[in-house]
Amino acid sequence: MRTYSTREVTELLGIRSERVRSYARQGIVTSTRNAHGHYRFSFQDLVLLRTANELVKAKLGPHRVWRALRAVRNQLPDGRPLSSVRVFAEADRVIVRERNTAWEPESGQTILNFAVDEIAEKVAPLVKASASLAREQANTGEEWFDLALEFDQIDAKEDAQAAYRETLLLDEYHVNARINLGRLLHNEQNYQQAEELYREALKIDSANSIAAFNLGVVLEDQGAIQKAMGAYHHTLSIDPTLPDVHYNLARLYEYQGDKQAALRHFSRFKALNGRRNDNN
Repeated sequence: MRTYSTREVTELLGIRSERVRSYARQGIVTSTRNAHGHYRFSFQDLVLLRTANELVKAKLGPHRVWRALRAVRNQLPDGRPLSSVRVFAEADRVIVRERNTAWEPESGQTILNFAVDEIAEKVAPLVKASASLAREQANTGEEWFDLALEFDQIDAKEDAQAAYRETLLLDEYHVNARINLGRLLHNEQNYQQAEELYREALKIDSANSIAAFNLGVVLEDQGAIQKAMGAYHHTLSIDPTLPDVHYNLARLYEYQGDKQAALRHFSRFKALNGRRNDNN
């Protein structure tokens, strides 16, 4: 079976060599090394690298692409390569399609037998009409939060954001509303507002691992690597069993050249991730 060098991949796919090697280091592709320590890529690796590059070009951001593709890899049975499924961007979501099944790797939500646009066309208006009726009857912060979740579920972003904000007007200490609103703004690359919301959530609930982890991600997306690492370490002080946090720290330590710390966190990630897969 023929393999390709990093230079050949760069020429064939138009991806920068640094990014190709980065994907290889993160384990997104199943590359090997030759006797000189240089990466060699299979045809399946090329398919996957092109997919990753298309997702980046869709403005999802390289860090989010890493997370999504790694989630896909973890969701496939052992021995199934990522190249065996189609991965693409739908608006600001990552979608995986295999035969008649589609799912969102980041949330794990599965969509069966229908195309994503058909789901949106047929179901979303019904849910939105129901939610609009509920809006007229919502009085408490929790009722507005439930309404926001309905809008969020059908990807009605503006309505969801408005409902989360209404929740916070009625209940300024609602942590989950802050986290969810932050997530929506984060996905829109409104990083500063998302960061502020995650920090506010942590002020209310300093032991909230989701807010701490999301803060790390949004800081990393802004290029504040040291602050992001601090947030990830804080997350581990809350819950040391979260594999994604160890993975992100391993990646950042490797980027900084601290191979020992990177290996420590990556080993922990593999152990925890294996345990999680065994429990599923």
